[in-house]
Amino acid sequence: MKSIIKNYKDSKKSIGFVPTMGYLHEGHISLIRCAKKENDIVIVSVFVNPIQFGKNEDLDRYPRNIKKDIQLCEKEKVDILFNPLYKEMYPKGFKTYIVVEDLTSTLCGRYRPNHFKGVTTVVAKLFNIVKPDRAYFGKKDYQQLVVIKQMVQDLNMDTQVIGCPIIREKDGVAMSSRNKYLSKEERTSASALNKALLLAKNLFIKGQTDPQVLKKEIQSLIMRYPKIKEIQYIEIVNPKTLKPVKTVKKGDIIALAVFVGETRLIDNIEL
Repeated sequence: MKSIIKNYKDSKKSIGFVPTMGYLHEGHISLIRCAKKENDIVIVSVFVNPIQFGKNEDLDRYPRNIKKDIQLCEKEKVDILFNPLYKEMYPKGFKTYIVVEDLTSTLCGRYRPNHFKGVTTVVAKLFNIVKPDRAYFGKKDYQQLVVIKQMVQDLNMDTQVIGCPIIREKDGVAMSSRNKYLSKEERTSASALNKALLLAKNLFIKGQTDPQVLKKEIQSLIMRYPKIKEIQYIEIVNPKTLKPVKTVKKGDIIALAVFVGETRLIDNIEL
């Protein structure tokens, strides 16, 4: 992979990179298409990164279908699909990890303590291997996007990190590989997340700037749905610092994590 990249760099080809954990869907395709518009070469990685999963999380059952991923990448005319082995990425004796402080202690980081350490470490490794000019991430994982941008800035990496819009199903559910886990009834309840975010956005547009009022309205709507097991968090945060806001302003992010049945789903909306 590194020797192929060297040839591209010697030929002055620009590289667009879409790092994924596979089981590709329309959300990933939108990232690939953004990369194709802006770069000579598009590379997609498929690697289910074990070090970003915590104990009792879904590493073993995380959906995988490399044959389908290959077909999809061929259809989208991706130049290279990079599918490294675990032992290549983390050889025996691996000891180095990257931690972005502060930004990772809030939202998902509060409930998944080592998750972002795993994300930043694997993304830094992939950036060092692929050396992309631009890398594309979905805004569904908003905290991840902010954390990776911070890492790139702090470590003087030569990659522009680009956030792309959330792609939704017809019922408003944000596209995610984990949607595969949902039963039909759970899928119906999952649509509550986007409905609640849109309700809060409309209340904000009408003048409501108290975060507690907006959070209560979101909670009330979501909990009306029968398959909602637990709301892990609802937060309204500054888009750069990810700190909770006292007064809601334009540009702030409403982010939430909800267990629909046993499946943890995240979503967000920019005000």
